[in-house]
Amino acid sequence: MILLPTKPTFEKIDIMKNVAILLLFTLFSFGLKAQTGSKKQVSNQLITNQVVEIACGECQFKMKGKDCELAIRINGKSYFVDGKGIDDFGDAHGEHGFCNAVSKAEVSGKIVNNRFKATNIKLLTK
Repeated sequence: MILLPTKPTFEKIDIMKNVAILLLFTLFSFGLKAQTGSKKQVSNQLITNQVVEIACGECQFKMKGKDCELAIRINGKSYFVDGKGIDDFGDAHGEHGFCNAVSKAEVSGKIVNNRFKATNIKLLTK
């Protein structure tokens, strides 16, 4: 007795299509995952006596926050400051205050969880 191959039924064709689609989707997903770069945060970066821009994060650096808050900008990246307040250096809303002008400062501290933990901030004269 000779067995001849049988015609594939519609059910078998549908199953094979679903398996092929699932396989392609899985390979595509892995390809996308491989394309994403590392989004590692700068964490525990030590800053020592570096000259930076300093001002109100919301008013001058356009950062999102709840209120006027002191911030520094290092190499184009802004960080809110912990350890010093915006009014510790005078009236923030005064003519030359941090909400109205960007100043320069020499700072020391550490960047932790995208915030600058200040140990020292010295304003520089223009």
